[in-house]
Amino acid sequence: MKRLYTFAVALATCILSNVAIAQNPASLPRTIESGPFKAGHIQGIAVDTDQKYIYYSYTTMLIKTDMQGNIVGTVTGLLGHLGDLDFNDEDGRLYGSLEYKNDAIGQGILRMERSTRTLQNAFYIAIFDVERITRVGMDAEKDDIMTTVYLPTVLEDYLAEVVSVEGKQKHRLGCSGIDGVTFGPKFGKKGGKQYLTVGYGVYGETERSDNDYQVLLQYDISKWKKYEHKLSQDDMHQQGPAKPSGEYFVKTGNTTYGVQNLDYDPSTNLWMMAVYAGTKKHYPNYTLFAADGSARPVTKALDGVPYIKKGKVVALKAAGKQQGEIRGWYWGVGSTGICSLGDGYFYLSHNYKIEQGQGSTIRLYRFTGEEDAAFQQVK
Repeated sequence: MKRLYTFAVALATCILSNVAIAQNPASLPRTIESGPFKAGHIQGIAVDTDQKYIYYSYTTMLIKTDMQGNIVGTVTGLLGHLGDLDFNDEDGRLYGSLEYKNDAIGQGILRMERSTRTLQNAFYIAIFDVERITRVGMDAEKDDIMTTVYLPTVLEDYLAEVVSVEGKQKHRLGCSGIDGVTFGPKFGKKGGKQYLTVGYGVYGETERSDNDYQVLLQYDISKWKKYEHKLSQDDMHQQGPAKPSGEYFVKTGNTTYGVQNLDYDPSTNLWMMAVYAGTKKHYPNYTLFAADGSARPVTKALDGVPYIKKGKVVALKAAGKQQGEIRGWYWGVGSTGICSLGDGYFYLSHNYKIEQGQGSTIRLYRFTGEEDAAFQQVK
């Protein structure tokens, strides 16, 4: 009986500890060191505050660690670009953008992996069964830890030719693929059904005007099991939803490769978008934007996009710096990892590259929204 009582007390203490962490993000570690690794640079991070794990994408490698940065397992074998990540609390799985394309990025990845394979253009959401990630060097194709869902809408936009104000252009809306991913409600709502939201990568071409929006697709994943298949990089499957549940546009001005990291914060009802700065001189070229989740999307004509009659436009939050209709921040970090932890707390990635490889220091911040400082580091 005493042993049973002791076990019950220990179990209750463990549960309460986890609940405390989930409810009090300020109790999380202030910094977590990651790397260096012989891999591409860090692309995104995700945190399971209940089980106390953090996940990192290093372009072709997924890493799972505890909250002190001790490695639990890694997943390798990918020849595509594994981008931003988000942990789904509802099913306990990890979701990430995964793209294969024959542009400069795709060719660079094959060179980095020393592969001579020829891969077809394809865009997926990768879904990881994280409980199975238990050792270093697990294989994405062979170890039964990852499934994928195909996104035909992205491929259609990537391959499309359109006629813009400036003439014929490749890639509808400047689509270069996908990167940012997060879970959140429908735009204009707070709470309720959660949708997987996927941000386009957008080419930073300065001589066209149809690539000045961030494009966000929302998917209802409740019936995605029928689409999930193991990935074979020798025979890319094409099983996925014909269309997203919704397509939305956020006017930010052009950026370099679009939404690098996308994250929804329920406490502020903001959709944080971390980007690489654009180079069009008539825009402020901020590196961080916040779409206002409380603002109902407005259906209207899209500036500089003559081939789409109307689109659902989501407003930027009235915060930060402003130039014309564009609001945002010059914020140096976040494009390689931003993760909402609740109560306005975030982990942000400070990536680095040294002779030994690529790495990152993950630091704890709290969102302030001030004009000159979007976040304040928690000391």
